[in-house]
Amino acid sequence: MAGGISIHGVDVARGVAAQGMRVELHALTPNRRLLAAGELGANGQLDHPTVRGDGIEAGPHEVLFHVGDWLRAAGYAGEQARFLDIVPFRFVVTDLDRHLHLPFKFTPYGVSLFLGV
Repeated sequence: MAGGISIHGVDVARGVAAQGMRVELHALTPNRRLLAAGELGANGQLDHPTVRGDGIEAGPHEVLFHVGDWLRAAGYAGEQARFLDIVPFRFVVTDLDRHLHLPFKFTPYGVSLFLGV
């Protein structure tokens, strides 16, 4: 797959895709603007035209993962449901022909975000 940004969420504490987690993808320059928003599907991925590169330009971007809301909806309680809230991930698009896969792996107490293959 050439170009685009794919977002993939997995609850590694329970070993399940983060189906239903709200995510937002923003371009940050020249002004902050929303490129994509929605809920992750059954496979834990956002299905949006930005996955194929639509609307993506070179420059800084940010994904917001609404993990706190998702943890509460998934049945986590107490501190596990309240520690994390919205998790931001900032990165820079430099090559419009390169597909950027952004895996978001999380537990109620921490996250791992990286450029996947």
